[in-house]
Parts: sequence; structure tokens; C-alpha cells
Amino acid sequence: MPEQHTYMVIDMKCFYASVECAERALGIKNRCRLSDIPKNVKYIIAPPRMQLYIDYAADIYSIYLNYFSPDDIHVYSIDESFLDVTHYLGTYHMTPKQLAKRLMNEIADKLQIPSTAGIGTNLYLAKIALDITAKKAKDHMGYLDEDLYRQTLWDHEPLTDFWQVSTGTVNRLAKYGIHTMRGIAEYPEQYIYKAFGKNAELLIDHAWGRESCEMKDIKNYRAKTHSVSFSQILPRDYSYEEARIVMQEMVLHGSHELMKRKVITPKIWIGVGYTYSATIPTSKGSTRLISATSVNSLLQDAAMPLYDKLADRHTPIRRLAIAFEDVVDEGCEGYDLFTDWHAVEREKARERAVMEINGRYGKNAVLRGTNYLKGATQRERNEMIGGHRAGYDDNSRTG
Repeated sequence: MPEQHTYMVIDMKCFYASVECAERALGIKNRCRLSDIPKNVKYIIAPPRMQLYIDYAADIYSIYLNYFSPDDIHVYSIDESFLDVTHYLGTYHMTPKQLAKRLMNEIADKLQIPSTAGIGTNLYLAKIALDITAKKAKDHMGYLDEDLYRQTLWDHEPLTDFWQVSTGTVNRLAKYGIHTMRGIAEYPEQYIYKAFGKNAELLIDHAWGRESCEMKDIKNYRAKTHSVSFSQILPRDYSYEEARIVMQEMVLHGSHELMKRKVITPKIWIGVGYTYSATIPTSKGSTRLISATSVNSLLQDAAMPLYDKLADRHTPIRRLAIAFEDVVDEGCEGYDLFTDWHAVEREKARERAVMEINGRYGKNAVLRGTNYLKGATQRERNEMIGGHRAGYDDNSRTG
């Protein structure tokens, strides 16, 4: 019989807002309307400070390390982590809820960040306990095993409340008259497989509260395909020409990232999304290069004609994405007889020098003329972390 596991998922409530409140320690709820703030409190609308949030997340992770091995911790997002506590309950002589409460209290005492916890006998149930059950609990904790899951959540609606169930999945299930997890579990499996193919297996398992993936599987996972990708939501609606400038910046940024990772790409994929009121779908497509490379000029020669082909010239653009796919080690690099090998090596040496200077003196130490054109975004993005303002130079920081 397989070993019975106990998993936790701990989530920081309104994490970014909680950090800003913790930094100021004014005792105001971390999520409220401006009209709810006491009139005697002088307040600011805090700009994002991504580096500060990363620092807090690192402090939270260090608390986990005081209790668990890194092998039993999976950071799911900046504010949410899975913990395999199976072999620690006996060590600490605690029930799962007692251990979860200790962790939540320590995070609150040391960092002033409130949290919620889901506990389950598998990873899926722990996540559902967090997302659905804990929200209704006075102690901000939820617990589920397979029996409790079926007793309490089999008829829960909407299905989109359940982890990994999208609106598209819900709409397809509705065509079969299925609106609950009970409906999935009790429906003839052959029709579920017909509708969802291989994804039906996971959907049916989750309907019963089953999950075969364990923490060790997450730790041992290696992606079958490799790519380097970037995306942007533009600060306003851009014209075709303005968005083209941003795409050129993204290609150059991708070239540098490929060189840092010592990989090359034979294929580029581009996506162009339009203004929110547009009726046309996202334009997307890919192109293959004659030879795999990380050299900016060669990537530009492939990417920009693809952008010109895909992008609608009459509809404002709001989103851009690019992926350098099927990347392989740069040791596989090779060019055809018509490529000027010496020019390629000169360009690579020049870009490596730029990357070294920027690494030493800041990402904006060396820029191109393109970065100063109207609509260019790279200068500002170089000051960001994960697409958000780093915030170290923000005057609103206290403490």
C-alpha cells in the first residue's frame, strides 16, 4: 500500500499590499477602499517595488528552511509554496494544522504578513483546501482527504474554482450537462476521453480527488522542449510602427539572453495581441532560421519579416510576445557557406562586451539609438524585475 502523504500549501494574503502595509506598520487592512482609510491617517498610493517583494519572499522561504529540507519545498509562485510535511509531523509532535499554524504565526510575527493554508493527503487536495475550503474557515486553514473532498465539494460550483479547470473546459463539459466534479466522476469515461483526449485522465482523477504526482516528481521534472520567451503588455495602444520598435528591442534582449545561457535557436515564434476592444484575434506564427544562432542581426533578419507579415497595420497593438524555440547548446552552432563567419564572430564579441559593461554598471549603461525612439520600452523595463518596478529608488520606502 502506498505511503500516506501530508502536504501543505501556504499562501500570503494580498502579498504585495501586505508587504507595503508591513513596511509602514500603520495597522490598516491590506486591502480596502480609499474611502475606508481613517481620515487621520496620511496615506500614499504605493508604487510597486518588486525587489522588496522578492526580499520578503526570500525571508519567508528561510523560515520554511528552518523546518524542512529544500527537497520538501516547492515554490509555486512568489507568494505560495507547497510543503511535503509527511515525515516532519512526528519529529515536531504536531498535527498538520498545528504545524501549519506555527508557520503562519511565525511569518506574521517576524514579517507582519498574513497567510492562509491548505492541507491535503495529496498535492491537488492541498491546493483545493487552500483555494476553496480555507477561504471559509475562521482559522484560515482548510483540510481535505479524498472522502472529505467528495462529501463537501463534489457539488461545488462553479467548476472554475477548482485548480487547473479553465473556462474553456467548463464550457465543453456543459455541453454534456456536466457542471460539478460529481458530474465528471459519474459520467461515462469514454465520453470524457472523447472530448478531452489524454487530458481526460487528469480531469477524472481530480474529480475523484486523486493525484499521482508527488513532491519528488516535481523535483525530478525536466522539460522535454526548451525555449526562451518574453512578453509585454504595452503601456497604451501602440501603432504598428511603434510596436515594431518594441519587437526589435525584444529580439535584441532575446539575443543577449541566449548568449548568457550559451544556447542557440533555430526557430522564432511571435504573437501580436490587439487593443482590448478589437474584434480580431491575436496574430501568431513562427519561422525557421537557416542555421541555429544567437546573433542579434541574424535573429532580426528572421523575426522582423515575420512581425511585418503577422501584425495588422490598422489595428492598435497592446500585447507582444516572442519565443526562441528548440534551443540547443551553442556548441552545435554552424552556418552555411554564404554566411560571413568573421562578421558573426565580430558581432558576438561586440555584444559580449556590451553585456559585460551592462552587467557591471547597470542594464542601461550601453543602449542603442532604437531605445530612444518614441514608444521604446526597454530602458524602462531594464529597471524592472519580472515586468514590475524594482522600487529601490522609490522615495516611498520606509524603515
